[in-house]
Amino acid sequence: MTTATATATPCVAHLVSHSTARLQHSRAALLLHQNAAFRTKKTTKNNLSSRNTSSTIAAALPFELSPPPIDHDFLDSVTAEGAKVSEEGIIETFENDDEALDAFDNGVVVMDLSHFGRIRASGDDRIQFLHNQTTANFECLSEGQGCETVFVTPTARTIDIAYAWIMKKAVLLMVSPETCGNITEMLNKYIFFADKVEIQDITKQTCLFALSGPKSSEVMANLNLGDLVGQPYGTNRHYNVNGMPITVGVGNIISEEGFSLLTSPAAADSVWKTLLSQGAIPLGSNAWEKLRITQAPGKELTNDFNVLEAGLWNSISLNKGCYKGQETISRLITYDGVKQRLWGIHLSAPAEPGSPITVNGKKVGKLTSYTTGRKECDHFALGYIKRKAASDGDTVIVGEKIIGTVVNVPFLSRQSPPPVKNSGPRLN
Repeated sequence: MTTATATATPCVAHLVSHSTARLQHSRAALLLHQNAAFRTKKTTKNNLSSRNTSSTIAAALPFELSPPPIDHDFLDSVTAEGAKVSEEGIIETFENDDEALDAFDNGVVVMDLSHFGRIRASGDDRIQFLHNQTTANFECLSEGQGCETVFVTPTARTIDIAYAWIMKKAVLLMVSPETCGNITEMLNKYIFFADKVEIQDITKQTCLFALSGPKSSEVMANLNLGDLVGQPYGTNRHYNVNGMPITVGVGNIISEEGFSLLTSPAAADSVWKTLLSQGAIPLGSNAWEKLRITQAPGKELTNDFNVLEAGLWNSISLNKGCYKGQETISRLITYDGVKQRLWGIHLSAPAEPGSPITVNGKKVGKLTSYTTGRKECDHFALGYIKRKAASDGDTVIVGEKIIGTVVNVPFLSRQSPPPVKNSGPRLN
């Protein structure tokens, strides 16, 4: 992620279908061009720009993971271009945060999310297993589709939200860096002797990029991936980058309108430079956190709060039957038992996460995340507040004397809670 667009090396990102016959035919026509976009061989039989989803997916072979054929470090490449990388391997900044934030609103940005966890569930029973272990209805999904789902405790306390892609032989789960290890261990713990399920942490075997912004669809079209534009959130398809697999999905962790690209470490540098050559502005984790607080939950997802308090209604199936945490969730909905909810808060001054939120001197909640805005005088936060204590537009006090105004945020506005039914007394 350097400022503006870096000069691309000869592009090796020539996309073809995974059909063996087509791949052999296309190799003869493969050309390496300076700043070339991803390309697909167009035929009347298998045209990747076609909107016939079933035929496109059927033409693709299963996405299989294997060690990269060469030892190439993507982080070394971006560091040489001026990026600041932490000891944990997270790209913190490209020294262009303001430009990147503006591009998120008005252009297109690309983010390296390779430090986020990737878990692969395979085996004949993988769909039923995940159906029983998380909140989404996996049994209604088909190959090439995707969804958001939440891992919860038996009492519906939140562990993490996961972004799932359904593939031919596996399900890919993308989770936060902090929870990946624990979720992998937890899932393996719940596999019984007769279950045909295998859980693998494939984070180090893959790289993950996210494309966001109002012009991200233009980039996809320029890369001959326009057939994904306008498809439902979670739609995913497989391609080849010079013989190495890449999966592209609709949406990403902070935007339903963006795209995600999963590739091998060996292909990462070529894919990255191709996206830059198409006008994508690189965005580091410092700017990412500013966006995250208004676009997606993160630090808010802990076992201190349940999944309904976090407002993740779109990730919950209310009619799929028994699953972990289902009894508690059903009871909370039936008896209107959600006692607090997540809000955005405009602040008059900086505040520390964990600070109490009060109304008329009484504690009514807790701050969970804080960031400065585009201007140094702007301060924004997320926090849980008791339902009866405040709502949109109300004033609260954070800490000792910081004034806050309660507001809704985009990811919460997109949620669709069911209407309250007067089927029983409200839980206290």
